[in-house]
Amino acid sequence: MLNVNEYFDGQVKSIGFQGQDKPASVGVMAVGEYRFSTAAPELMVVVSGELQVQLPGESGWQSFKAGEQFNVAADSAFDVKVPVETAYLCVYG
Repeated sequence: MLNVNEYFDGQVKSIGFQGQDKPASVGVMAVGEYRFSTAAPELMVVVSGELQVQLPGESGWQSFKAGEQFNVAADSAFDVKVPVETAYLCVYG
């Protein structure tokens, strides 16, 4: 079953699905700045574009481009700056 979600007044859109091993979502973020909260651990993979990310507990920003990935702990929040429209894959758990 596919679950379509929209966040930040439609600036972030995703489609959730059951991956082979874990739940996942694929989506697109418009240029902007966003704060996301996590319930489960997340593996974020940049498919196209770039995400500038401030991970929980970090004071600096890191840049992730197409083909790169990062992890976010459960029950936390992270900030994202999106300099160009960006596609991502998120795997939960």
